[in-house]
Amino acid sequence: KELTTGKGFEDVVLVPFKKSPETPALIVELKRNKCADSAINQIKEKKYFSELAPYTGIVVFVGISYDEDTKTHACKIEWFEK
Repeated sequence: KELTTGKGFEDVVLVPFKKSPETPALIVELKRNKCADSAINQIKEKKYFSELAPYTGIVVFVGISYDEDTKTHACKIEWFEK
């Protein structure tokens, strides 16, 4: 299920049951026929991490893109300390 943030929808959000440095929260944004950077930028611009208000710690942003013409995937990963 996509979570609403008031400014859009997150494609995938994983929040660990037990907070620890080894298990950060994860936000994944999927894009079709756009670059992985645009997915990361959307996470930041629309503040998708605000949905994780009670969670503190590291949040991993993952942008995954798929190009229909070339049938290739691209991925970009960034770490964010909340």
